[in-house]
Amino acid sequence: MPVREDKPPVKLTPGMLPGDNDRFNHQVEFLLEIDRLKHTLRQTLLLDRSRQENAVEHSWHIAVSAMLFAEHAADEDIDLCRTIRMLLLHDIVEIDAGDTYCYDDQARGDQHDRERRAADRLFGMLPDPQGEEFRMLWDEFEAADTAEAQYAHAMDRFQAFLHNYATEGQMWRAHGIRKAQVLARMQRVERGAPFIWHYVQRLIDDAVQRGYLLP
Repeated sequence: MPVREDKPPVKLTPGMLPGDNDRFNHQVEFLLEIDRLKHTLRQTLLLDRSRQENAVEHSWHIAVSAMLFAEHAADEDIDLCRTIRMLLLHDIVEIDAGDTYCYDDQARGDQHDRERRAADRLFGMLPDPQGEEFRMLWDEFEAADTAEAQYAHAMDRFQAFLHNYATEGQMWRAHGIRKAQVLARMQRVERGAPFIWHYVQRLIDDAVQRGYLLP
């Protein structure tokens, strides 16, 4: 799990902003700060297996997935825009907390605390009410109580799963991951996108047969 380099946020030159707009200043500083997410690597390979994907690539991919598979969401009246906003924001905390491998039980022990502190700092950079709004979306995703958050979780899990299957389980095999672990991890898909869950089950069984996953 990579640790964020202890560098202070980028500060803008005073007096450069039109009208000395403090609100806009905080927004630009936040935009520059989240560039650091591009350096957070995940335990998911690109499909050509040339390298691990970074968290920004993951966020973009699941946002597109949410648009693509919206017809398969458990709730047909889902607010897709809200779901996409959650997906684009929820991994920003990895700038401070790093990416926690989903099958690393030890690292997951303090994951919520690390990510909560990161959310406090990062969304706290923004002016209110924008900072509060972004934080509420992050909290909504974490709680997974709304239809939008449940669908967002389904897309988050499905994208990484599909990459693992398409790369012949290279990362699963590297970590000795078993079928039961993947089934447990993918339960969020059943809740948020039941049709896709049936597809996932078939791919998991096939992955075991092909040796991508341990039985």
